[in-house]
Formats: sequence, structure tokens, C-alpha cells
Amino acid sequence: QVHLVESGGGLVQAGGSLRLSCAASGRPLSDYVMGWFRQAPGEEREIVATITWVGTQTTYADFVKGRFTISRDNAANTAYLRMDDLRPEDTAVYYCAADPSVRYDSSYTYWGQGTQVTVSA
Repeated sequence: QVHLVESGGGLVQAGGSLRLSCAASGRPLSDYVMGWFRQAPGEEREIVATITWVGTQTTYADFVKGRFTISRDNAANTAYLRMDDLRPEDTAVYYCAADPSVRYDSSYTYWGQGTQVTVSA
């Protein structure tokens, strides 16, 4: 299996930026479509962004479009989520996920442990 480890979360003021990283091991990242998800307290997990195997296709949730950018560096076995203009409502645990096939929901096969993002007003 592929093992995913997120990093880069933390506490940031509203309007600030963070870049989350998702390091893959065990299998090449290029084998997988990647997704970023988040789960706020008391809420269901929701999709944030997806990116296909070599980055030719991306999707974004409406609430992050224009603020967040998903990318990948297959040579580095790492996927990224650049988050700009963060808002308090972005506060959540952010997860990266991988699947051999295209997915548009939370049915990804492999998941990281999550990294906490907290945005203060």
C-alpha cells in the first residue's frame, strides 16, 4: 500500500497562507489520483481539491476556488495544497488521499493521518 503523511498545518491568522504537503511512500505517487479533504468539528468530511496522475486535470470545491491550489511533484512523491486568503471557516483537519482511479467523492482508497489547520479571526 501507499503510505501518506501530511504536514504543514498550524495556526494562522485570517488572510494568511499555508502550504500543506503530502509525502507518499511505498508506491510511486504517479500511480494515484490525489485528493485533499477536510473535516471541521461536528461536520462531515468534504472534498477540497483533486488532481489527476500528472496534474493535467484539477477540481476544486467552490468554497476554495481562487484561494487554494492543488499541485503535485511526482519526482518528489509529494502532493501539495497551497492555501491563500485563509478564513476562520477553513479551520479543519486536512487529509490527503490517493486512489488508482479518478474519484470525485470521499471514496479514496488510501488516506493520510491528517494535519490540523486553525485560522484565527
